[in-house]
Amino acid sequence: MSNRIDATFEKLRSKGEKAFVAYVSAGDPDLERSLQIMIALAEAGADILELGVPFSDPLADGVVNQAAAARALAAGSNSSRVFELIRRFRQSHDLPIVLFTYLNPVYTYGYSAYHEDAAQAGADGILLLDLPPDEAAQNCEMADSAGLKQIRLIAPTTPPDRVELLASMAEGFIYALSRTGVTGSHGGPSAQIGDHVAAIKQFTDVPVCVGFGISTPDQAALVSSVSDGIVVGSAIVKQVELHCDAPDVADKVRSFTEPLIAAVKES
Repeated sequence: MSNRIDATFEKLRSKGEKAFVAYVSAGDPDLERSLQIMIALAEAGADILELGVPFSDPLADGVVNQAAAARALAAGSNSSRVFELIRRFRQSHDLPIVLFTYLNPVYTYGYSAYHEDAAQAGADGILLLDLPPDEAAQNCEMADSAGLKQIRLIAPTTPPDRVELLASMAEGFIYALSRTGVTGSHGGPSAQIGDHVAAIKQFTDVPVCVGFGISTPDQAALVSSVSDGIVVGSAIVKQVELHCDAPDVADKVRSFTEPLIAAVKES
């Protein structure tokens, strides 16, 4: 069965365009407005939505995304409600969705059941931040992903032999970190990002999208020029934080994101 992620990259390649992957925390600032934000990003021209599954201990996230997870949890978000959010989004939009999560919520839910329910709800991929793929391969219960593409993270400091392993196991696209550290605004993308992408691409034909530290149209254009696309997360989530009390928060997010998307499409 064709996966929406693969189909999206095939379409982008045929048009000579790069991908814009937009990250938001599912259920932030509440479930209803989170759906509105997802729809606004889709209609602004995002190619893929990355939904952060709220978790109490998001260790790979900076303060902006940690606060977003806290707001979502306070508003009642959990794995089942994230799946319901996806089902509601699927009533009107076909944009690929990747779940960005930690192993704890997945394992607590039930590894196989989580993947099956996510796929049935309409998710297309999953990025398990703290589950190394070689360790997953040693656990038979973690072998079946129920059709979800397994997205891999690769950092600039990853050793070449590890890059080869991760790239060989990647599906959908590879999330290449532009720098080390947690998510958030700790400086812009590394000047060596082009070399980082090239080092990954020697081992795989899977598209490579770059994230971390991209918050302006100029940065978006620069990074997309040396990759297959970009991931923007904290900068978008910050807009949700700034306008979380506003009924039109989705419009605020769309207004902020549209120039970034335009920069990627024009690169």
